[in-house]
Amino acid sequence: MSDAPPNLESSTDQRSLRVLIVEDSEFDAAVLANTLTLGGYQPDWICVDSLPAFADALKEGETWDVILSDYNLPTFKAPDALRELQASGLDIPFIIISGGIGEDTAVAAMKAGAHDYLMKGRLTRLAPAVEREVRDARARKAAREAEAQRRDIERRYRLLWEHSIDAVVLFDNDRAMRMINPAAERMFGYDVAELVGRSVSDLFRGGPDSESEDPHLGETIGTPAGSGGFFEAIAYGKDGRRLLVEFTVTEFIFEEESHGAFFIRDVSARKVAELELRKATEQFRVAHEVQQRLFPAIAPQAPGFDIAGASFPAEETGGDHFDYLAIADGSIGLVVADVTGHGVGPALLMAETRAYLRIVARNREDLGQILTRTNLALEGDLDFERYITALLVKLDVDGHRIQFVNAGHSRGFVLDGAGSVRCYLERSGPPLGIRPDLAYTHSDWVDLEVGDTVLLVTDGIEEAEGPNGDFFEEQGLLDAVRSLQGGTARDMIDAVKGALLQFAAAQSDDWTLIVARYLGS
Repeated sequence: MSDAPPNLESSTDQRSLRVLIVEDSEFDAAVLANTLTLGGYQPDWICVDSLPAFADALKEGETWDVILSDYNLPTFKAPDALRELQASGLDIPFIIISGGIGEDTAVAAMKAGAHDYLMKGRLTRLAPAVEREVRDARARKAAREAEAQRRDIERRYRLLWEHSIDAVVLFDNDRAMRMINPAAERMFGYDVAELVGRSVSDLFRGGPDSESEDPHLGETIGTPAGSGGFFEAIAYGKDGRRLLVEFTVTEFIFEEESHGAFFIRDVSARKVAELELRKATEQFRVAHEVQQRLFPAIAPQAPGFDIAGASFPAEETGGDHFDYLAIADGSIGLVVADVTGHGVGPALLMAETRAYLRIVARNREDLGQILTRTNLALEGDLDFERYITALLVKLDVDGHRIQFVNAGHSRGFVLDGAGSVRCYLERSGPPLGIRPDLAYTHSDWVDLEVGDTVLLVTDGIEEAEGPNGDFFEEQGLLDAVRSLQGGTARDMIDAVKGALLQFAAAQSDDWTLIVARYLGS
């Protein structure tokens, strides 16, 4: 061989090709590269002449399009390089190019895994051989990728099939079941072998011998889900259990035959829950109506006074209460009360308390005795988790004065005509239900002046929480009342409600209040 590679003209239409050449002669390696250039390639190549260098080059993986290897090198042979390639797991065309091995050696190399064998003196076949082997390698790679993708899809579908919570039943044109998934076995209680070959209608009647098929089933089998959506029907388990199911049907072509698929979901528990929810909703609606009737429809008409009250429950029913009592001496009782919690239970306790207060007030004129007798009557009806706070005010219309008993309730207020607090109606005893033997006592009389406002509230108003975690508090309540200081008692209630709705992130407790304004004789 000469020291310089031959000068071969290259094709103008060249294809890129990464070539790993195993050769101890740079000249011979350049000849191979020039031959590929003449054959229409633009080779990007390197040359290695030792087995370690070859192994290092293989670490670049399948970025190599082809390997061209001399058979005999000083330290190893082509079969050694071929074994190294096979050990790497790479699928790269391996073509042996030699000038002096016999036919038997070449055949043995081909049997060992070499893709082709060429003589160094006859390289006209090099470009076509490379083109063929590179094309075949790419086809093998595409086939491997397609197979891997197929297996991945198959694995995914198998996971869906095996772990779906919905029953899936495949059937043919004769409505005979061909495949069912594990969810269908669990739902209906059959083994696969018990269902395969039987009519899909058997799932929708009381067993294979029953004729009581759901009347809508025949209309839906074979109907694509896109055109019919979801359907409901009665299905039956192996043991005769009735199942309310929701299903959809779709059609597909498999092996040139039309098939159908049922996707079935047992909605029995959901339907029972929906029914219970509807019943509970109706019960709450009725309870709400009943409780609203327990609130006084109109405020008492008292000369010189403007009185109004309202309750806004957090739920359909609440634990707050307000009422106007007819006290035995002819005075008017104003009461706001609050049972711990809210909902149906507290609403029932408050209805009971209302009845006791009304009965006792008609037979007593002392406020302390009214609450004492009511507290005693509630003994046994309240457990340690339940108690009732109450603020009871006696309004002496003729005397323009009030007295009160506060059983563990939020304090009330007497505001003057300018909105300043003249008097607080502070707590004077524990809530009802804490000590059944307790005797409550009323306060001294508080004289009212023209323009005064008596304000009674429950704690849900002052404890209303804003979006930043701050509370409405007493200041928010008094500011709202003062904003309508010149208005009616009802106007003041509406002002408080409006301020609460604007302030609170959500209503978490009941809001109840009574406003009594002294306008003068």
